Amino acid sequence: MINYLKQIFAKFFNFKSEQTMTKMNRIHIILFGPPGSGKGTQAKKLELKYGLVQISTGDLFRYEMGNDTPLGLKAKEYMSKGQLVPDEVTIGMLQNKVDSSPEAKGFIFDGFPRTINQAEALDKLLGDKNESVAKLIALEVEDDEIVTRLLERGKTSGRADDSNEEVIRNRIDIYKKETAPVYEFYAAANKSKRINGIGSIDDIFQRLSDELDSI
Repeated sequence: MINYLKQIFAKFFNFKSEQTMTKMNRIHIILFGPPGSGKGTQAKKLELKYGLVQISTGDLFRYEMGNDTPLGLKAKEYMSKGQLVPDEVTIGMLQNKVDSSPEAKGFIFDGFPRTINQAEALDKLLGDKNESVAKLIALEVEDDEIVTRLLERGKTSGRADDSNEEVIRNRIDIYKKETAPVYEFYAAANKSKRINGIGSIDDIFQRLSDELDSI
């Protein structure tokens, strides 16, 4: 009788442990696409619907540099010399954001990773927490549509790189050469998915939601 009760208690506590582990599982999504594909807009909507935390590298830099944090000061030092900020500085900022949101149900990485090296660093960061990227979702938008969108955005954004077609097309070329390979990096692990990035904001959001719901 005692042995039987021990077995019952063991099964019960094991079941509770499995439930706890399930609750702890977090969903990490990379929202991927060229500049002007609508990542930022869609990330904010997904954040609200699924309780995920959007991590934008632009926001990270503005926060760290604006508050003169150690990493922010390092970034300023490189940028003042016209140099690229090393990946380890960006990853450090990313880790600070992840560590500061322990209760988040997961993260939407918006604009990161931009290179294979950054993708490997992100996988290590999450792997150290026994977590991983669940899916990379790429918004597909034709070049001419991107140019039209960014030129329109440039009328109100005040950004010089949104107001010059030649500069915009150069940004697209850089994306194709340096960032697009990240899609194949995650495709090798069956984690990449392309969706149509053309249509109304709500239509695109529904396509993204369908992908998240399938995880």
